[in-house]
Amino acid sequence: MERHLKELVQQMTLEEKASFCSGLDFWHLQGLERLGIPSVMVTDGPHGLRKQAEGTDHLGLFNSVPATCFPSAAGLACSWDRDLIQQVGEALGEECQAENVAVLLGPGANIKRSPLCGRNFEYFSEDPYLSSQMAANHIKGVQSKGVGTSLKHFAVNNQEHRRMTTNAELSERALREIYLASFEGAVKEAQPWTVMSSYNKVNGTFASENPRLLNEILRDEWGFEGFVVSDWGAVNERDDALKAGLDLEMPASYGGGKSKILQAIQNGSLSEETLDQAVRRILTIVFRFVDSRDENVTFDKEAHHDLARQVASECMVLLKNEDSILPLDKKGSVSVIGAFATQPRYQGGGSSHVNPTKLENSLEEIEKKCAGKANVLYAKGYDVDSDQTNEVLLTEAKEAAIQTDVAILFLGLPDRYESEGYDRAHLNIPANQVELIEAVYEVQKNIIVVLSNGAPIEMPWLCKVKGLLEGYLGGQALGGAVADLLFGDVNPSGKLAETFPQKLSDNPSYLFFPGEGDRVEYKEDIFVGYRYYDTKQVEPLFPFGYGLSYTNFNYSNLTVDKSEAQETDLVTVTVDVTNTGTLAGKEVVQLYVKDVQSSVVRPEKELKGFVKVRLEAGETKTVTFTLDKRAFAFYNTELQDWNVETGEFKILVGKSSRDILLSESIKVVSLRTPKLSVHRNTTVGDILSDPILASVAPQVLAKLNENTPFVSAAEDEEGSEMMAAMMKYMPLRALVGFSQGTITEEQLQEAIDQLNAVYEGEGTTSE
Repeated sequence: MERHLKELVQQMTLEEKASFCSGLDFWHLQGLERLGIPSVMVTDGPHGLRKQAEGTDHLGLFNSVPATCFPSAAGLACSWDRDLIQQVGEALGEECQAENVAVLLGPGANIKRSPLCGRNFEYFSEDPYLSSQMAANHIKGVQSKGVGTSLKHFAVNNQEHRRMTTNAELSERALREIYLASFEGAVKEAQPWTVMSSYNKVNGTFASENPRLLNEILRDEWGFEGFVVSDWGAVNERDDALKAGLDLEMPASYGGGKSKILQAIQNGSLSEETLDQAVRRILTIVFRFVDSRDENVTFDKEAHHDLARQVASECMVLLKNEDSILPLDKKGSVSVIGAFATQPRYQGGGSSHVNPTKLENSLEEIEKKCAGKANVLYAKGYDVDSDQTNEVLLTEAKEAAIQTDVAILFLGLPDRYESEGYDRAHLNIPANQVELIEAVYEVQKNIIVVLSNGAPIEMPWLCKVKGLLEGYLGGQALGGAVADLLFGDVNPSGKLAETFPQKLSDNPSYLFFPGEGDRVEYKEDIFVGYRYYDTKQVEPLFPFGYGLSYTNFNYSNLTVDKSEAQETDLVTVTVDVTNTGTLAGKEVVQLYVKDVQSSVVRPEKELKGFVKVRLEAGETKTVTFTLDKRAFAFYNTELQDWNVETGEFKILVGKSSRDILLSESIKVVSLRTPKLSVHRNTTVGDILSDPILASVAPQVLAKLNENTPFVSAAEDEEGSEMMAAMMKYMPLRALVGFSQGTITEEQLQEAIDQLNAVYEGEGTTSE
């Protein structure tokens, strides 16, 4: 194939090759009939195919072909289920094949830096490990059907405000440990056919023309083999972007990109080989789809809808269950209150908007559950299109609630509150919904709230409800999934993939989001989400990894297969999990790692493993985790690499980041000790704490200090402690000044040379 593509590219004219690096139109790539190169289609839809129908608007925002709308990424991640996410990907791949779509533009793996980001519903998590695992399995599923994915938006795209011009300024550690790590695992494990560059700048350079991101890191370090495509309209200068590693500009630039490429080649600032390489990458993917194309593929709409219902039920998170109000019995009476019960908010706004094959609503599904068994009343409660209170609707809601045993309120964020294109200004639900809670509470204390929202909200009303089910944006089958969970036909098993703060100002990015003008500083650094809340000891409303079940789980027998490991060793961790309740259920077992003592600032703990396990009532299973070097490493900016420091690490296993049940210790030994380059401003403490120099440094330093005032001052115990503290952070040059002439500059340099020689193997210290 490689030889064939080289020959094909050689047969193309320079103008044809330059043209090939931009789209044909909004959704199609260029083809070349004379060489048998077809034009293939790409389309939006991480959680459902959004292919525009022929003859409709060029953006494809309306009248797209019917497709299964699965829960959005914010919900999918709450399943913590790799296999389930892969099944969703397989279904999406089948639908793409049926519609002759070559690449599905997704999934989105950007980190949820702030709960205000308008596109958070389309991203998985605040944690890079969880995000990369969800993305990897989504990609595997889609691509197993011979359809490509486009992992997006690479990178550091964490807000909608001024998203096409903003400059994200962040440290190297934050970039590597948080924002790139969310993509890294997905690229290495699943090899997406394409990666989509983001709109924004990263540390001063547009992502679309950032050679460090696109070539040095994505390709050279991570081994990415596909082509890089721009987000739609993200290209700043086409020739600079091509040089930086951006192969395909989308959508069509109608000759603009081609002209800049040709001009750059003519003036020598761009090589033709760089252009050829980009074309080969694009052709590789085009023919990969052509070779896997099956024109006879169809998909079972009902089967996919049933899968969407199962997935939605596994994603929803039970956040509160006071007095075990849930699950509900199918008897007595229940009032269903809230416009969302009949007008479901089931997906996000913008480019991921899917035209569902069918759409369930919760009221109808609850009525089906209760048919012939329980009486169901309905009241609208509020107007979705307004925040104003409607007294008539409030009165109707109270009348319904007072007549029933329990009231189920369907609340959340309307479409207008969160969408691609803009960020939220606050974390509140509409005022008329809050007033609805207050009004119903006056007449009914058994209140259950079902939320439909793409991101966290504040809940000052939480004390007034006994049950709380976070439904996120549950896709086209959310109505049935909600009914299944409320009445216990399915046991809740979702866990939060992001922290819910008690108030917006608790969020670590609060003071720095969305920045000033086009500048946004990531001053919270690596302390994103639970890394901040847990380390700073800020109590969240609901912690990362949290979720309730209708049964109970007990953890025991945590074992680590070795007490000491070298950094290259694989560490196996096992724990027994027992379902101690009376119902079958699923538990997400979470493993976090804590570095007990580090030379750099690190979070309290970090997620490094998770397993979702199904257990019958009374059943016990052993869950196994495998940890590699990265589970213990931080990104060392001096080494420009991942580094493990020798020392003790805690292995923490529990039900959430705040509910750690078991812990064990392991010593991990680094195989690489960073060389300390000694100079006149190196401190005494740094020298004495260096594992290599520590054995010889006391002799060298003692010789320097033997005739200085420090010796006599340190003779008594109090003086010794004081002098030790002073000396720890004293640079070597200060020894000369404080020696009152007894240490010369020549002697100091001799000592420095002796210490450096230890690393170089050029000599040894002597008395």
